Amino acid sequence: MLASCVLDSLLDPLSRCLDAESARRVAEFRVAAHVHERVAVLAERANEGILSGDERSEYEAFINASDFITILKLKALRNLESNQPA
Repeated sequence: MLASCVLDSLLDPLSRCLDAESARRVAEFRVAAHVHERVAVLAERANEGILSGDERSEYEAFINASDFITILKLKALRNLESNQPA
C-alpha cells in the first residue's frame, strides 16, 4: 500500500473527530515563512545532489509532514463542505 493511501486511511477517522471550528482552523493552517525558506534551500540542494545525510533526513521529514498536513487539510475541508446547509 502506498504511503499516501496509508495516511489517507489513518486520517479519515481522525478528521471526523474535528468539530466545525477545529476543521476550519486545520483547513486554514499555513506553514511559517521560515519553514518554507528552509524547505526551499533543502530542495535546491537536493536538486544539485549536495544534501548531507542530516539534510536528507530533514528534507524527508518535511516532505512526510507536508503529506500528512495536506491530507488532513483536505479532509477537514471536505468535512466542512459536507456539513454546510444546502
